[in-house]
Amino acid sequence: MSDATFDFQLGEMADTIRESTQRFAADKIAPIAAQIDEKDEFPRHLWPQMGELGLHGITVAEEDGGLGLGYLEHVVAQEEVARASGSVGLSYGAHSNLCVNQIRRWANPEQKQKYLPKLISGEHVGALAMSEAGAGSDVVSMKLKAEKVGNGYRLNGTKFWITNGSEANTLVVYAKTGEGSRGITAFLIEQNTEGFSIGQKVDKLGIRGSPTAELVFDDCFVPPENILGEENKGVEVLMSGLDYERTVLAGMQIGIMQACLDVVLPYVRERKQFGKPIGTFQLMQAKVADMYVALNSARAYVYQVAKACDAGKTTRHDAAGAILLASENAVKVANEAVQALGGAGYTKDWPVERYYRDAKLLDIGAGTNEIRRMLIGRELVGS
Repeated sequence: MSDATFDFQLGEMADTIRESTQRFAADKIAPIAAQIDEKDEFPRHLWPQMGELGLHGITVAEEDGGLGLGYLEHVVAQEEVARASGSVGLSYGAHSNLCVNQIRRWANPEQKQKYLPKLISGEHVGALAMSEAGAGSDVVSMKLKAEKVGNGYRLNGTKFWITNGSEANTLVVYAKTGEGSRGITAFLIEQNTEGFSIGQKVDKLGIRGSPTAELVFDDCFVPPENILGEENKGVEVLMSGLDYERTVLAGMQIGIMQACLDVVLPYVRERKQFGKPIGTFQLMQAKVADMYVALNSARAYVYQVAKACDAGKTTRHDAAGAILLASENAVKVANEAVQALGGAGYTKDWPVERYYRDAKLLDIGAGTNEIRRMLIGRELVGS
């Protein structure tokens, strides 16, 4: 942490997770973060190393090979990974929460035994495939069809915007098995399944190095034992995981904000204009104050929602509210970080331009801020 921190008293376990993740991230992720961004290459070699630390199975029960901890610890780990690299942070969240945590929550014992060990060790990479080119926030309008044939299902169609899609060995995939919201089923798909292939890869503004891809299903056969949950109950699987997804991914934005302060504070103390460090000017001090308050207000909300998740008391509108606040604050903080460094901030010589590009993603991904506002308003008003 920088020398300007507030102790949220998250507990000994969360502090331990933070310290170990922070050490690893500073040592192994931060030195290659700019290279990951520039080359747009997924650093797969990090996955087994993160597995050794237990980061992939934070919320998985100990008997299933995980750490048996909660969403609060998961948020803290997410924060520290993203502090070193937003792109590694997103891929980590998609793997450990969207995939691993959903399997942990919904899989039967045989599925857990088959899929969790290699996902938790980091030998395998996981993904979740929900969105399509024409079905993002309106997920029920998905077109990927799973038709019953003999002793299983045949999937035809595509998924789009899939984080880790081109790298994933195990994917949680949602497909239509009937009509409307009651006709969606979640399936576990393996990378080498016949009829499954990777389509186009997406070249993005930021979060480069976290692969985003199209998935193609062409008469892809899936046996019934690969259903996650129950047939036609996929919306229940999907919606029940959204609160945890939003909460954990909000940690990514906290990490980016902290990274901004990590750069800005030393810079304004050292950079001189008119014979003085620019940090002595009141306008610059006000800028730093706003960044610090934006970070800690988001932290406070996200941590409390994570604690509510662990207590089984979270609300949909607060999970949406936490990521809404964190995402918008992160964009503001990254914008101010670029401004604080002036011309230097606009160059590739400093990482704040990357933070700026990376921060924007979660205004859009995991449900746009417009959808989050709609959800919060609807829940509160009761319409």
